[in-house]
Amino acid sequence: MPPAPTPLQRHAPRLALSATLLGFAVAAMAQNTAQPPVPSTSRAAPLENRCGWFHNPTPGNATLTDRDGEWVISTQAGPEAEGDWPVFTDAQWKKTNGHYGHGCACMKVVVDRREQRVLRIASATAKPLKACREDRALPRP
Repeated sequence: MPPAPTPLQRHAPRLALSATLLGFAVAAMAQNTAQPPVPSTSRAAPLENRCGWFHNPTPGNATLTDRDGEWVISTQAGPEAEGDWPVFTDAQWKKTNGHYGHGCACMKVVVDRREQRVLRIASATAKPLKACREDRALPRP
């Protein structure tokens, strides 16, 4: 008859699982603390509702032109606003460069007024092209 397993041998599978889970937890905590903090100014700033022409002329470049001017959303290989861009149907999008072009949108955003830059997009809704075409305060796209 073989000798009875020691307590360590009986609990080895559970100890291995516990050690693995502890390793994952430590790695997750290390990853969370390694990320830079988000500047509090962009989170605490009030949301503004801005409507106008959303331009995406080339990869990575996007702006919103409203009655107050042009707001930079993204520049290729440069800064990009947090959040999702509006999603347009074919009827809401005017192609001008392959599938790139412009559409009409309303966006709830946090902006840097001095830099005319969108910092964060809380929501974005595509509108019919007609809505921007009929708004006399907007320049032609």
